[in-house]
Amino acid sequence: MQAVVMDSYGTPEVLRVAELPELEAGAGQVRVRVRAAGLNPIDAKIRRGEFDAVFDISFPQQLGNEFSGVVDQVGEGVDDFAVGDEVIGFVDMAAYAEYVVVPAENLTAKPEELAWETAAVIGAVGQAAYNALRKLGVTAGETLLVHGAAGGVGSVAVQFARAWGVTVIGTAGEDNHDYIRSLGGTPVMYGEGLEQRVRQLAPQGVDASLDLTGSEEAISVSVAVTGDKGRIVTLVSPPLAQQYGITMMFGTRSAESVAQVADLAARGDLRLPVARHFTLSELAQAHWLMESGGQRGKLALILG
Repeated sequence: MQAVVMDSYGTPEVLRVAELPELEAGAGQVRVRVRAAGLNPIDAKIRRGEFDAVFDISFPQQLGNEFSGVVDQVGEGVDDFAVGDEVIGFVDMAAYAEYVVVPAENLTAKPEELAWETAAVIGAVGQAAYNALRKLGVTAGETLLVHGAAGGVGSVAVQFARAWGVTVIGTAGEDNHDYIRSLGGTPVMYGEGLEQRVRQLAPQGVDASLDLTGSEEAISVSVAVTGDKGRIVTLVSPPLAQQYGITMMFGTRSAESVAQVADLAARGDLRLPVARHFTLSELAQAHWLMESGGQRGKLALILG
């Protein structure tokens, strides 16, 4: 099978398409023919070597952690899925490939209404946004500041928070301000003077803040306008979390929560645009774009 691998840590140029041995589903496992896979910032962090102490890296190393596809092989003891089933799933560092083999509990049925690329990108961001907001404990009537509100996790966080009656201020580039408004949030330009602009929108400060950018500006402004470090969460910067004494949150995944997010998207209650599609051979280009920031929604790998 074809898959994207890296032979060393580095810039996106370390990514290449390789021919790997065909996978077989073992007991309790399912093999899926991947139709689409999502790209996430953690993929780039792993590629750069920032999670060397967290994951067991062995070169040539695959990447990618969320996908949608069709079941084409079922291992012994698996009763919940059959060949031909359309599914959404998650895996550690293996989704940029034509096939993945995962435990059956990593899969949930794909709603018919969802396009392959949408199904592939909702799991990680949907769970991250939901869990982060629950950690922050935001409730109706409160004000939430979201840094990076136009991105994948940010877009979902804005929608969840608004559905719960929370006022949302979201940082984004000017070209994404109308998009933030369409999600129910109030946009604000990041950069110099951010604290003053947030205070103009929320003179009494904000109740909680979610950082999805990893910038020191975002963290320092959050501390200033929130006034409670216990209600500031970052999903992307352990060093700054430690420096400022805020919460660094790592994602937890389950098929049940993926199913809930997928159902919301299938009903039209959750929007998550896919900004660009890429093929296996274009993954280096995709990583450069992902790291440049400013994308509206998610980037997806399409495999047919």
